[in-house]
Amino acid sequence: MKRFQYFKPQSLHKAWRLKREWPDALFIAGGTDLMVQIKNRELSPPVLISLRSIAELIGIEAGQTSRIGALTTISDISQHPELAQKFPLLQEAARNLGSFQIRNVATIGGNLCNCSPSADMALPLLVLEAKLKLQRPQGTRLIPVEELFKGPGKTCLSLDEILTDILLTQLGQNSKSIFLKKGRVKMDLAIASLAVMLETEGKKCLKARLAAGSVAPVPLRLKEVEALLEGKLLTKDLIEKAQELAMKVITPISDIRASRQYRRQILAVLIKRALEKLNSSH
Repeated sequence: MKRFQYFKPQSLHKAWRLKREWPDALFIAGGTDLMVQIKNRELSPPVLISLRSIAELIGIEAGQTSRIGALTTISDISQHPELAQKFPLLQEAARNLGSFQIRNVATIGGNLCNCSPSADMALPLLVLEAKLKLQRPQGTRLIPVEELFKGPGKTCLSLDEILTDILLTQLGQNSKSIFLKKGRVKMDLAIASLAVMLETEGKKCLKARLAAGSVAPVPLRLKEVEALLEGKLLTKDLIEKAQELAMKVITPISDIRASRQYRRQILAVLIKRALEKLNSSH
C-alpha cells in the first residue's frame, strides 16, 4: 500500500484549509470503504483528511425535525432510543449493516458518500425523504438525499464540500415501514435490498415510498411503483402488479454475487414480502 500523509483537524475550517493546501487530498470518515479501496490500489491519495475529530459532525438530535451528524457511527444510530421510536426503519437498516465491529467505526455520512449501489443507509433515508446539509467555505446548501447519488462512487459534492447533517421530518401517525436485505451470507453486501414506508387507512395505501439497493447504478427510489400503489387497496393483484413493474424499472448488473435476472427475481420477492407484511400489520 502506498504511503500517504494523514491529518486529523478539529474543525471544518481547518479541514478546508488542509484541502486548499492539498487539492488531491481525500476526506475520510470511518474509512471502512475507503481504506479497502486504497489497499486494493483502486485509489492512491497523497493525503487523507480525517473528519472524525470535528465535534459538530457527530451526534443525534431527535425532535419535530431530527438531525443526525454525518460522522455519527452506525452503532450509535442503531442504539439511539428516540430514533427507535421516531424512525424504526433507520435503526432496522443500521442493525443489518456489516458486523458489530464495522458498525462501531462506519459512519452514516461515509456510507452515503461512498455511493455504493448497495449502501444500506441510503434506502431508509430515501423513503423517509431525508434532506442533506452540505457545507463548503463559500456557504451551505440543502438537498434531497436522492440528489447526492450520481453514479457508483460518484456524488454531487464539489471537491471542498462536506456532508455535515442528515435531517428528517416527523412521520405521519399511520406510517409503517420495513427493511429487507438478501445477501449470499450473513454480513455480505446485498444482492438486493428494499426499504418500504407506507401510510395507510385500513387496507388503503395513502402514501407509498419504496427504495431498492444493488439493482441500479445508485440506490434507487421506485417512483413508478409508488404511484401504482397510492390511493388503492393493497390487494393480492395490486401487489403482483407492483412486483412486475419493479422488475421492469430496475437496471441490475451481473457480477460475482448474482446475475441480473436473479436480482430482479429477488427484488420481486422482497416487494411481495414487504407489502404483505405491512398490509397485515395494524
